[in-house]
Amino acid sequence: MTSLDTIRKPVEAELKAFEEFVGRQFTAEGELLSEMLRQALLARGKGIRPLLVMLSAAMNEPVRGSSLGRRPCLAAMMVEMIHVASLIHDDVIDESDTRRGRPSANALWQSHKAVILGDYILARNMNIGLQSGQFDLVTHICGSMSALCEGEILQSDHAARFDLTRKDYLDIIFKKTASLIGVSASAGALAVGAPRDKVALMRRFGESVGMAFQIQDDILDYTAEGQAGKPAFNDLREGKITLPLLCVLERMDEERRAQIIGRLRRCGQDADAMEYLQRIVVNEDGIASAVSVMRSYLSQAVDLLAAYEVSPYRKAMVELCAYVGERDH
Repeated sequence: MTSLDTIRKPVEAELKAFEEFVGRQFTAEGELLSEMLRQALLARGKGIRPLLVMLSAAMNEPVRGSSLGRRPCLAAMMVEMIHVASLIHDDVIDESDTRRGRPSANALWQSHKAVILGDYILARNMNIGLQSGQFDLVTHICGSMSALCEGEILQSDHAARFDLTRKDYLDIIFKKTASLIGVSASAGALAVGAPRDKVALMRRFGESVGMAFQIQDDILDYTAEGQAGKPAFNDLREGKITLPLLCVLERMDEERRAQIIGRLRRCGQDADAMEYLQRIVVNEDGIASAVSVMRSYLSQAVDLLAAYEVSPYRKAMVELCAYVGERDH
């Protein structure tokens, strides 16, 4: 499998400039806030969103070298810090104690301080964007924030009623994950002055990658190892229906479906119920069905790249699609 380090190679200089830019912008005078920001930045994860911004900027730049400018760095910072704030808020909502193998902000400083940290990051992010005067980028990127909130509310509503359909699931993951990844890809094109049709194409590309990324996350939750920094079967433990289980539920009659939902309701306190559902999902092809859906989104994404000439950046984008589908953490 191609590593992320290999995929980053064509935009290594741009990503280095981005990291330096974030380091300069996200500082604080107070000792506690400085430490909280440092921990939040350390827990950012794979950096898929800034990578997409930089690859899209490089692939779409009309004048070679313009992607090293301030606008792509600003765009990458804005999407990444929206993502970071959303993770902090998610950990509070889910009462998670770990993030990427580290103690979460929720565990380190309790929920009320973690919420304030997430809010501070969003406020600081918006302030930097507005002060930059790059209003087209700020408007383009910040529209995704409401989608994240809508997705979280929808997920909570359906989780409480255990009535999720495939349409509901796809809508939720589009809003919670794919929308911001789509904006990451389109913001890179917008940052270097790409024409409107290419900005729109990049958005569709990123959204397809984002849908696949979240489905793969949900598939990995059913593996014995689980994701890095996240216990296996975490979604089952929280009573969440995701695509692997949904694919199985769709093939069941009402009586058996009700039995499975009854088991799901007990997963938070009953390890046997959780292990039973994991076996059902694996044995009744829930994983295989979800993988098929995930690969269809990646196929859509790769097909969109045919609009671009062959380059190291397009090659890296194709490799990123492969990485998303093959990753095991």
